[in-house]
Amino acid sequence: MRGTAGINAGTQLGIFLMCQPYLRCEPYNCNQCAVLLLPGLQCRHQILDPQTITPVLNARRKRQTLTAVKSSTRKRILSLKAHVAERRGEREELQDAHTICDLSQDCQPMPPDLLRLSYFAVFDGHGGTRASRFAAQNLHQNFVKKIPRGEGSSVDKAMKRCILDAFKQTDEDFLKQAASQKPAWKDGTTAICVLVADNILYIANLGDSRALLCRINKENQKHVVLSLSREHNPTQYEERMRIQKAGGNVRDGRVLGVLEVSRSIGDGQYKRYGVISTPEVKRCPLTDSDRFILLACDGLFKAFSAEEAVTFILTHTQEKSSPAEDGPPDFDSLYESACHRLANEAVRRGAADNVTVLIVQIQH
Repeated sequence: MRGTAGINAGTQLGIFLMCQPYLRCEPYNCNQCAVLLLPGLQCRHQILDPQTITPVLNARRKRQTLTAVKSSTRKRILSLKAHVAERRGEREELQDAHTICDLSQDCQPMPPDLLRLSYFAVFDGHGGTRASRFAAQNLHQNFVKKIPRGEGSSVDKAMKRCILDAFKQTDEDFLKQAASQKPAWKDGTTAICVLVADNILYIANLGDSRALLCRINKENQKHVVLSLSREHNPTQYEERMRIQKAGGNVRDGRVLGVLEVSRSIGDGQYKRYGVISTPEVKRCPLTDSDRFILLACDGLFKAFSAEEAVTFILTHTQEKSSPAEDGPPDFDSLYESACHRLANEAVRRGAADNVTVLIVQIQH
């Protein structure tokens, strides 16, 4: 080992820059890198030669420059704002749950290619409120544990696996808790989740809740409804074949004549008969032509078709959107009002089930 004798100030500065970020190096206690020492002190670490330091520092500066250029040319991130309305309908209790949160802070350090990570979800419970509330509280946290972090991580490549693992973990945790109760809980829940990584949507769903995207056609200014999810019912061929292969059956459109959905979180008594918690995951980039995302449980779609629901929202957000004398329209208030009006109208039309409507407004 060599001391600092004979090392000039420029070399000492180079050695100091080799310290890893966020780590504090102390004399006689440095196990990460060479340190800048006071005269007369010795370091147990080998002091790097300036010829070795220079190319390393230059490579680091080059990476930083490339990152800065990439960031400066990155596409503008579209702003999002969520509005939610819940109605009990004709049911005795509200068994739905929802989650709206920004996961950016929970995923620190964020991968360098990611600026925003938001999460929106609706859970339609059955047999009680415990499964839907458990999923609303835990699914996104399990996802955060799986997301890759730091430099060199690729969120896009890992996203589907992270989502699948998070659903699996949430289902296993709830089933374990449900089985430990006396009597055992029999609750279950559907799930429709949208993760927004910068301007990319990742949609994951179980059961019959749905997600829709309203996009405006630039050529004729008419709207297009994009279905972001597919319902999982036991009447569908692939779902029915899986259930029958596991020893179950489908009667009156239900698993064993009871359960309306073929995929869910919870429902422990049906898991042996082919009901699974594996979501279907889709990817959809947002564009400047997109206006809003609609997430809702099947209670809404028993009263509205997808086209009717989107048209209803557009009508109520555009009816007062012409500039007034006192300033531009308040789109936040218009979307909030449209959300509650849509839920109210579903109940008025006779929706017997709970109704949860979550609108993610895309701000331009």
